[in-house]
Amino acid sequence: MLYSTFIPNFATKKESYYISMEFTYDVIVIGAGHAGCEAAAAAANMGSKTCLITMDMNKIGQMSCNPAVGGIAKGQIVREIDALGGYMGLVTDRSAIQFRMLNRSKGPAMWSPRAQCDREKFIWAWREVLENTPNLHIWQDTVNELLVEKGKVVGVKTVWGVTFHACCVILTAGTFLNGLMHVGRTQLPGGRMAEPAAYQLTESITRHGIVAGRMKTGTPVRIDGRSVHYDEMEIQEGESDFHSFSYMSEPRKLKQLCCWTCFTNPEVHEILRNGLPESPLFNGQIQSIGPRYCPSIETKIVTFPDKEQHQLFLEPEGETTQELYLNGFSSSLPMDIQMAALKKVPAFRDLVIYRPGYAIEYDYFDPTQLKHTLESKVIQNLFFAGQVNGTTGYEEAGGQGLVAGVNAHINCHGGESFVLKRDEAYIGVLIDDLVTKGVDEPYRMFTSRAEYRILLRQDDADMRLTERSYNLGLAKRERYDLLLQKRENITKIIDFAQKFSIKAAYINDALEGLGTTPLRGGCKLIDLLDRPEINIKNISPHVNAFAQLLDTIEGRKEETLEAAEIKIKYRGYIERERLIADKMQRLENIRIKGKFDYANLQSLSTEARQKLTKIDPETLAQASRIPGVSPSDVNVLLVLMGR
Repeated sequence: MLYSTFIPNFATKKESYYISMEFTYDVIVIGAGHAGCEAAAAAANMGSKTCLITMDMNKIGQMSCNPAVGGIAKGQIVREIDALGGYMGLVTDRSAIQFRMLNRSKGPAMWSPRAQCDREKFIWAWREVLENTPNLHIWQDTVNELLVEKGKVVGVKTVWGVTFHACCVILTAGTFLNGLMHVGRTQLPGGRMAEPAAYQLTESITRHGIVAGRMKTGTPVRIDGRSVHYDEMEIQEGESDFHSFSYMSEPRKLKQLCCWTCFTNPEVHEILRNGLPESPLFNGQIQSIGPRYCPSIETKIVTFPDKEQHQLFLEPEGETTQELYLNGFSSSLPMDIQMAALKKVPAFRDLVIYRPGYAIEYDYFDPTQLKHTLESKVIQNLFFAGQVNGTTGYEEAGGQGLVAGVNAHINCHGGESFVLKRDEAYIGVLIDDLVTKGVDEPYRMFTSRAEYRILLRQDDADMRLTERSYNLGLAKRERYDLLLQKRENITKIIDFAQKFSIKAAYINDALEGLGTTPLRGGCKLIDLLDRPEINIKNISPHVNAFAQLLDTIEGRKEETLEAAEIKIKYRGYIERERLIADKMQRLENIRIKGKFDYANLQSLSTEARQKLTKIDPETLAQASRIPGVSPSDVNVLLVLMGR
């Protein structure tokens, strides 16, 4: 049965002519934040008839907090989204006003791209993508009811009384579910400043047995740049080399801007400390848990009472606006206390702000009730992605959205589920952590969460994921051809370095000039490239045959040379970690779902019985990662499996 409404066609002169608009889809995505945008684009690009429902089409891809993408481990996630055929990397590059590669002083496993973006241009870049994606329709409305029949989702209803029917529904509502904002003792309902909250939807989901909870996040003041004394701050320049987020982007086109840093001081802390009785975080007004790794300024002074200063980052909101974002000063204190404290920072003594910082509480759903595909274990064909799963961050949301969109399409049209493993992607680590361990605070990705981070570098996300995405039907041919070209060129460089012999007399003068020890005898070129002082660029002018080979490299040359050099210099570490990952894969291949009645296995510890019953893991490896399941419990399961 087709559900439709009639909308006037204003393009025709016939006043009585109407067109019919169907409201039946393969996939419906609720919410057009970072998870929703990636989910809708992925499902539509794979061929599903998709509808993206958003409260406000002018806030598609809105950066609710910091107008920046990437950072430690988060940058790797964006590279993975891009490698898989998603859009966050492309949209970021198009709207970037500053780019930096973080952690350059450490090994390449830690290198993490980060970009400051023009907030408004980011929104419109996303909207341009979505409005021109085949199979994708956008509807401006608010969903307030989930339609479920016989344990399976069949559609949604909206506040405007429209009924949508679909095979799959993806919920990506961010902070909007029963959102409540706090500035001091003032409380206002809303999903973001000046935007309404979404009501009734949480209740229509939990009545089916899905567990919900409350979390909190926050954002700082927005500053009028005309009131800032920049000469009393330290400038932080961006970088202008070849690095970008997308493997397909052109050079950045927007004007590149700087950021600034400064510090709080004891006077600032004293004002904040005196204002704590008015803080919703400390007077009992807020009961939910906020992000541990992005604390408010009042939490910082309580947690670190002996610290006399905290660093602040002043970041531009756009290419032409005077609005600035004060990173490091998230707060829900009353506005007058926020202002009084900030004016004790010399650079802000004449401060004028556009709006105060605020905290927001919102609903999320227990992610242990999800499969690794992000489909609910309770309601068939219902998917969850983003902050509704207890995560924080645009990047974590985008990665979940893409996986949910792919699997929703597969549920509609058939095929093998798309699951990323822990040794395959940071997105795989993220999702496995969520569904296996659950959350008791907003989850943020760090490199330390990945046991195989040498394999999950930002430089090789395309090598890990693009071919798989292409075979799935998501990544396009152009992207796949770039991968093949890059892979061929890297192999060519490494093979040459392994085979080409160099004589000491030929190279020693150059080695001394490069500050490294001369050779006593001949060696292979790859042995020289192992030295920390030597790299492909500084040695190639002294090895003619190598320079000639490099001249034949086409496409994204600098990116290719960097990837080849990392593979050469760190090949021992990479090979060792690959061996460890492959050994662990044996446990990943032992499927245990549905094979045990854990509650009656008395040989397991009590905690293990409880946790295994709750999570019902797919594999023995997943079971081993559940908090409370010990190695001895895993051995019991191995014995029972006859292994």
